[in-house]
Amino acid sequence: MAIAPRNDRRLALYSENFDEAVEATLDELKIRATGKWADYPLGVAWALEQAGYVLRGANIYILGEVPLGAGLSSSAAVEVSTALALMDVAQHTIATKKLALLCQKAENEFVGARCGIMDQFISCHGHEGSAVLLDCRCLDFRAVRLPSAVHLVICNTMVQHKHGSGEYNVRRGECESAVRQLSGVLPKIRALRDVTLAELGGGGITIADFSAT
Repeated sequence: MAIAPRNDRRLALYSENFDEAVEATLDELKIRATGKWADYPLGVAWALEQAGYVLRGANIYILGEVPLGAGLSSSAAVEVSTALALMDVAQHTIATKKLALLCQKAENEFVGARCGIMDQFISCHGHEGSAVLLDCRCLDFRAVRLPSAVHLVICNTMVQHKHGSGEYNVRRGECESAVRQLSGVLPKIRALRDVTLAELGGGGITIADFSAT
């Protein structure tokens, strides 16, 4: 991403991947997702201003080498790089955890994809040669050095997905429905992560414990 400040409150965005330009004004940014690439950087600008950071206009050029829709967090990369660039030209500082949360808010509320925090958090805290062990509930994390004998191989199957298209939200809703049903017999759980293997396999839970829904 390349950014140059402007003397007004306009954002002029250009995506090399899509060969498309989009303009918007910071004074009129509202949640009106279009389902296109520009929702991600515009959503970040909206989330930052909502959090009280006064931004300045900018010309922004975006180029990505990660295959779009391949499940490699290209959207989070755009969100985090946009946030860092906008905060830099406006001369603001921000903690990386807060920045990741605001980028997640942009995707949740502006783009309309109810994603978790993992992608944005890794874009903020990942380091070459290490994995990140992250607790998505409390955001405690640490780097885990990958052994030299371990190699990660990524294959582009050409199958694409889009967080904003609704499929992710459907899966999120299914998980939340499962939590509601399980909480009828396991009242202390807040998420699927709270259910132990012992409770599922040996806790006496049967299909009869759940409603038809």
